[in-house]
Amino acid sequence: MRYQVPQFIEVEDKIFGPLTLKQFIYLAGGAGLCLIFFSLLPLYITITLSLPVAGFSFALAFYEVNGRPFLNSIEHAFGYFVGSKLYLWKQRLPSAGEGQVVTPASAPSTTITVPKLSDSRLKDLAWSLNIKERAALTDIKNI
Repeated sequence: MRYQVPQFIEVEDKIFGPLTLKQFIYLAGGAGLCLIFFSLLPLYITITLSLPVAGFSFALAFYEVNGRPFLNSIEHAFGYFVGSKLYLWKQRLPSAGEGQVVTPASAPSTTITVPKLSDSRLKDLAWSLNIKERAALTDIKNI
């Protein structure tokens, strides 16, 4: 038996003229809230409250961020601001003038040992500078 696989499943059906159901609900909700403002509040307050509500309802209905609906961006922003955050940092040891250095036993050593590679003092110096430069670059990347 052969089955026909549906295509274009991401395209929503247009129900209310050129609008999808979601777009219609967003616009109707914004218009209803603006109507409530108009019937209950003075005109200058109505205008100041209705403009952001109308803009937000139009953004929900039509605006896309990187090809995705505006509502997804709002959900992600809300989740970021409300959710817990995990902060990671690299522990830096205080300099010699700051007092005693207390390092836990489980902390890795931050000193770099330079092995004796050759008898040439210049090559050893170049190698140690290269290692310190790499360590500084990784510290900058971790910031």
